[in-house]
Amino acid sequence: MSASVPAARLEELFSFLSAGERESLLPLLERRVCKAGELLLRTGDSADFMCFVVEGKLEVKRETTFPGKFVLLAVLERGSMVGEVGVVEGDRRNATVVVAEESQLLVLSRGNMEKLLAEHPVLGLSLLRRIIHVLGCRLRRASDRLSRLL
Repeated sequence: MSASVPAARLEELFSFLSAGERESLLPLLERRVCKAGELLLRTGDSADFMCFVVEGKLEVKRETTFPGKFVLLAVLERGSMVGEVGVVEGDRRNATVVVAEESQLLVLSRGNMEKLLAEHPVLGLSLLRRIIHVLGCRLRRASDRLSRLL
């Protein structure tokens, strides 16, 4: 897997991890290439994986009260993660994600997340801290946008 993603890109993507932690994480990831227009995640589906965006662009959408109509919540690009909430909670997807342009992703399945937490607890803690950091940033941005509207 790592041969298909340049080492410099992996260092950038996982800059919050040490070199040793990256080496432990890589065998648990699966590379996936998605075409533009592909549905990656759907609201309500089982949350059985999360992704790290190596290249490309994803659109995060939520359905409005008007069936079939969506509001764009975010555009995720290189360096972003998606699907992390459902994988950590073991719950259903709370948004729909569509591939906006051809994208290369690294996928961490829920099973491999559990394996990582059991076999590499320090690495698991580093990843969970990163997820909390990302969620905190997203919450602050959403709060800022909401406060400007009110």
